[in-house]
Amino acid sequence: MESASEMVPFPLLPTPIESNYRASTIPYRFPSDNPRKPTPTEIAWIDLFLNSVPSFKKRAESDPTVPDAAVKAEKFAQRYFEILEDFKKDPESHGGPPDCILLCRIREQILRELGFRDIFKKVKEEENAKAISLFANVVLLNDAIEDGGKRVENLVRGIFAGNIFDLGSAQLAEIFSKDGMSFLASCQNLVPRPWVIDDLDTFKLKWSKKSWKKAIIFVDNSGADIILGILPFARELLRRGTQVVLAANDLPSINDVTYPELIEIMSKLKDEHGQLMGVDTSNLLLANSGNDLPVIDLSRVSEELAYLASDADLVILEGMGRGIETNLYAQFKCDSLKIGMVKHPEVAQFLGGRLYDCVFKYNEVLS
Repeated sequence: MESASEMVPFPLLPTPIESNYRASTIPYRFPSDNPRKPTPTEIAWIDLFLNSVPSFKKRAESDPTVPDAAVKAEKFAQRYFEILEDFKKDPESHGGPPDCILLCRIREQILRELGFRDIFKKVKEEENAKAISLFANVVLLNDAIEDGGKRVENLVRGIFAGNIFDLGSAQLAEIFSKDGMSFLASCQNLVPRPWVIDDLDTFKLKWSKKSWKKAIIFVDNSGADIILGILPFARELLRRGTQVVLAANDLPSINDVTYPELIEIMSKLKDEHGQLMGVDTSNLLLANSGNDLPVIDLSRVSEELAYLASDADLVILEGMGRGIETNLYAQFKCDSLKIGMVKHPEVAQFLGGRLYDCVFKYNEVLS
């Protein structure tokens, strides 16, 4: 299951990486804080992860691939709960102080040690099948928009609408298990602009004047997110002559799409001529990012992705984990776009926005 490739720094980060790059967006503590006492921010995030334990336990209980799943799910919940409580007593326990990367890593480690490889597998398969059946319709609606600026805005709204399918958010997991979500309704019901970070107008202007030769897109969730959000956007880039690399996780984590799942999705969407709704896909590459969490530390990516990314001139980090909770302020040697929906109240508060607000942060590097 583990990635066979070596892990290396993402080549488009400025060098030296050590002094310039911090994966976590939110400062959880400052040098003046007592190392033995959790900060209010650390407490808030520990509580956020505590609130998600019941929904993870429920998914684990119903994993048909694990013998004694209910007993092991109970063990997971107990062990993770105890570690989170330990952090409240001593932030330096368990390799701390805690941030969203460490809290995600420990959760995944406990699940994997107990034999849970992919507790969201069933729901991902269901959502992928549903989204594949809607793909052609979504693409035709986009293609029918003649104005280039309006079309790109519609594609961006599609990315936000798709990004709602996130089972790492306790509130959304709850809504989702009750009645699912409609993609087109989600597009129409986005919070109104201006969003909490809103560089869309600048991006639209660049889009009309600029063609990127190669874009790396770090993708997020299965289902509507990858299929109805990212792929129509990637297809539009292909149409414009951009080579596109979609970078997906090595191992399962929450409902994030993995590299093998992405290969399978693409095989179902391409026609017998290798086209995606009339667009040639020979310039579309799929890569294993080497990552195994819903957040990403770009000081460690797979050698394969580093090789593919070395000559890219646009980096896109999509989703709350990769583009907001980590990497929102990351600088790159080329143009970059961070795009995602705010699905945790703690993130909304930090950004000074609303829950389900949108982040569209575009940075242009002037060569």
